[in-house]
Amino acid sequence: MVQEKWVALSNTTMGVLMATINMSILIIALPAIFTGIHLNPLLPGSFVYLLWILMGYMIVTAVLLVTIGRLSDMFGRVRLFNLGFLIFTIGSILLYFTPGKGDAGALELIIFRIIQAVGGSFIFANSYAIITDNFKKEERGFALGINAIAATAGMSIGIVVGGILATINWRYIFLVSVPVGIVGTVWSYLKLKETSPKKKQSLDIPGNITFAGGLIILLIGVTYGIAPYKTSAMGWGNPWVKIALIVGTALLVLFPFIERKIKNPMFNLSLFKIRGFAAGSFAGMISAMGMMGFMFMIIILFQGIWLPLHGYSYASVPFWAGIYMLPMTVAMGIFGPIAGKYSDTHGQRWLASLGLIVSGTALLLLVLLPADFIYIFMAILLFMFGAGMGIFTAPNTSAVMSSVPADVRGSASGMLSTLRNVGTTASMGIFFSILILGLTTDLPGTLSSAILTAGGGHVLANEMSKLPPTEAIFGALLGINPAKVIIELLPSSVVASIPPSALATITATTWFPTVFAPAFMKSLHIVFYTGAAIVFIGALISILREPLRKSKTEKADKSNTAEKAELQDKAVKMKR
Repeated sequence: MVQEKWVALSNTTMGVLMATINMSILIIALPAIFTGIHLNPLLPGSFVYLLWILMGYMIVTAVLLVTIGRLSDMFGRVRLFNLGFLIFTIGSILLYFTPGKGDAGALELIIFRIIQAVGGSFIFANSYAIITDNFKKEERGFALGINAIAATAGMSIGIVVGGILATINWRYIFLVSVPVGIVGTVWSYLKLKETSPKKKQSLDIPGNITFAGGLIILLIGVTYGIAPYKTSAMGWGNPWVKIALIVGTALLVLFPFIERKIKNPMFNLSLFKIRGFAAGSFAGMISAMGMMGFMFMIIILFQGIWLPLHGYSYASVPFWAGIYMLPMTVAMGIFGPIAGKYSDTHGQRWLASLGLIVSGTALLLLVLLPADFIYIFMAILLFMFGAGMGIFTAPNTSAVMSSVPADVRGSASGMLSTLRNVGTTASMGIFFSILILGLTTDLPGTLSSAILTAGGGHVLANEMSKLPPTEAIFGALLGINPAKVIIELLPSSVVASIPPSALATITATTWFPTVFAPAFMKSLHIVFYTGAAIVFIGALISILREPLRKSKTEKADKSNTAEKAELQDKAVKMKR
């Protein structure tokens, strides 16, 4: 049994790390990918591909996790975890061999990413449950801590890996998962043993349709809400976006009422009566919201402003952004396992809450940094934010998974992961909307004045003032100089009328970040204040959880599940 628990931990951690790395690896590698398929993502007809390549993976995992968690309780967690490894590997191979170019290539990438996301969903939904099944209560914090930190750190590791591989060949971004997937698939099928009890229940078809439909429609509405619409900087005024938000919300409101009528509901609403599960799950969702929002904003700050100001070419900024964000990854790797181990003997409640308070404080302190900051101060705050997330994630996951009965851990794991993924996806809509709203007011006049000051003339100034804030932000995210893109789209006669000295000034590496910085930092500060408030709310929710040692569920479930599994395993061997 001792060997089996370490097989379970190492295999699930490998799977979660691989799946989360692939959630963020594209953030940095998008410039190389779009160059490789010969598509300019900032062109009006191509922007939707950019959004779907970025967010499609997160939307699919958010939708599928609860259903897969429930199926795992019915058919076996290890069986479906193994299937997830296989599907993920197939998706990675398809992505590596993407044959198309232009629009066709972008569509193929989106479809293959969805396949990859399906496999990732099987992995996410079962990892926590498999570990909880195999480890004793006094060891779970450490084990779940390692797995949870792999999930959190994988987001930042993906940025570094993507930056490195993108400089070699964009296809290697997807190839890197293939050998890991093959090894993990073979190893899990050969060594990972099923220890979970299976529940003979019917699948909740009405609940699945309502939940999946509502969440998909709502998240699609959020996705298109941050895209430009006609003359508007954002798409919230788009009638289809409004309809999507209304219909999606209505279906999700209807969902719990349907679940109450179903004999075997997919979403075990009774688990929310367990305060430890409810508080920990919602705190996890809020932490994911803060984590993803923080990462996107810092990447834009690095790639769009700080690195170009310090002489880095736009082509190289994705790689260096990953390198400069390493303090956050290192902090998670250090504090996650330590916090998990400490929580096994001292409790999870206050430790998890402290982690969110530390991360929220880091967000507040970021407001003090100027656009052209001294890096050592940024590194300290990155380390501080990562340490807080590491301190929170491991104890919180352990508390949530230990608060529920053994026979519903698959569902609980899926529900926890679903809420985290919903938080991750929603953060993009919330934080980007705040950022774009602020830029809409200040950016057009700032760009127009800067063009006239540089001697670019009124025609170019007028065109530059029309630059949608969304394209300016994603241009920075993609490592593209938006000024160059606009000039390339102008008629040759207009470009010829611009003095060469003005062209040289406007297309220089430092011109756009210098002009963009004041308006961007003003909006970014509002984002940081909002993010800090959200994270502090998560800390309050975490404090209000019931201490695990007083949990009624734990008292009722005194017998250790790992020991039960060992007895079941021995019985199976005797029959053989």
